[in-house]
Amino acid sequence: MRVCVGGTFDLFHNGHKKLLKKAIELAGVNGSIFIGITSDRMTEKKGRIASFEKRKKSIEQFFSEERKRAIIQSITDKFGPSIDGDYDAIVVSPETKPTAEEINQKRKQLGKKPLRIVVIPFVLSEDNQPISSSRIRRKEIDENGAMLTQE
Repeated sequence: MRVCVGGTFDLFHNGHKKLLKKAIELAGVNGSIFIGITSDRMTEKKGRIASFEKRKKSIEQFFSEERKRAIIQSITDKFGPSIDGDYDAIVVSPETKPTAEEINQKRKQLGKKPLRIVVIPFVLSEDNQPISSSRIRRKEIDENGAMLTQE
């Protein structure tokens, strides 16, 4: 199966790992994985985001540890090559499911088959709230979801 995933992947955390592990599982032994990482230009508005190269290295390290391979490229919009590309599935979080649905609408308009949308539930921290890069940046939690500040 040909699987695609996209995101910012800043402050690489357990939620990112779960998303990518699902992509690995779906791709299987003979499939392929495309990972689109938002470009530095796209992240300028978000504030203190690590460089594309640093974010890419975190994913490469993860795939090395998993003994798997992926195509990792910079994307300059929220769709990347998912509309025109030859993929079977897209792995998303509940937060990005609407974008996947929009991708399928655009694919349909082009006469392409829709992607299978696989939604991965949020990975929760110790306080049962989703792990996110913004919470890690605020030093509320670490990348594993452990609490760092008092409630």
